[in-house]
Amino acid sequence: MKIIVLGTRGIPNILGGVETHSEQLYPRIVTEGHNVTVITRTPYVVDKTVNVYKGVSLKHIYAPKLKSLEAIVHTFLGVLYAACKRPDVLHIHAVGPMLLTPLARLFGLKVVVTNHGPDYDRQKWGKAAKTLLKTGERFGTKTANKVIVISNVINNILKKKYHRNDALLIYNGVNIPERATQSDYIQSKGLERDKYLIAVGRFVKEKGFSDLIEAYKAINTPYKLVLVGDADHETSYSKHLKKQAIEAGIVLTGFIKGEALHQVFSHARLFIMPSYHEGLPIALLEAMSYNLDVLVSNIPANLEVALEDKHYFEVGNIKALSKSILNALESSGALIDNSRLMHDTYNWDIIAKKTIEVYKSLKS
Repeated sequence: MKIIVLGTRGIPNILGGVETHSEQLYPRIVTEGHNVTVITRTPYVVDKTVNVYKGVSLKHIYAPKLKSLEAIVHTFLGVLYAACKRPDVLHIHAVGPMLLTPLARLFGLKVVVTNHGPDYDRQKWGKAAKTLLKTGERFGTKTANKVIVISNVINNILKKKYHRNDALLIYNGVNIPERATQSDYIQSKGLERDKYLIAVGRFVKEKGFSDLIEAYKAINTPYKLVLVGDADHETSYSKHLKKQAIEAGIVLTGFIKGEALHQVFSHARLFIMPSYHEGLPIALLEAMSYNLDVLVSNIPANLEVALEDKHYFEVGNIKALSKSILNALESSGALIDNSRLMHDTYNWDIIAKKTIEVYKSLKS
């Protein structure tokens, strides 16, 4: 089958949940004998001469690097490209790009959409943007041939709001890593093995990093705090967050991938996710794949992972977060074996096969 993919900034090595999802999923679909083209957004592509990644074709299409226009302009151009190329399936990711699902259907394309979560709940969006995102969710859910959701939380939203009862639940996945033996990167950041805490994500309000900094400042601990990530688009919030972090002595790594990220995860003592909003958090699954101890906010997406109660704290409650951090650090620090959960539930090979079955169902 010939598949074209829209809704991601691109692959490989581009930070983001949809980007990680696509980087892991589509090479596996190619190895099953299918032709996949991922349409990338030019501002995020470092080397535009690279047109293939692990068998996946990359089509670099213009996108303005403006928060309010980037996704919609790029998706419009991507739909036009797909209309010319006539794939067997156009797969659109995320509720913003799903706004163009009716246009793709008008062109006679068979469309699968994956809803990665209600992006309109993100605090960075204004009223107009939230309206567009909600409209995208509605258009995609109502008009796509097939709908994939990455969590039961999202599935229940679609059932309640749009009476779409045939959405297919296919979780995000994670690879099981070998823990890093090297530590040169963390040493370059002034870190010691098992002597630091980490949080990973974009520098946007809904990630709750400001809460984490305040909670960390309120405790007396020799453990350092490391924030892995940055802002896609620099904002007054991201600038304030960085200033707040530097004043608190927190280590900022920026966007990192590969060996650097591998070392940071491998040698951390505790992973913390204070988010107000998630779809199904890949960063949490990655931390669990390293068998790290984790602390996460009690939002529905995190609760769906079904951790023990001690791993949750009340979202937005800084005092509760401080107490949870101290309790976690006072525990033994023994590694937690999540391998069976990762293999049985969050397995990319299984996810790829399930996604292919969705594509094949459109041919019948």
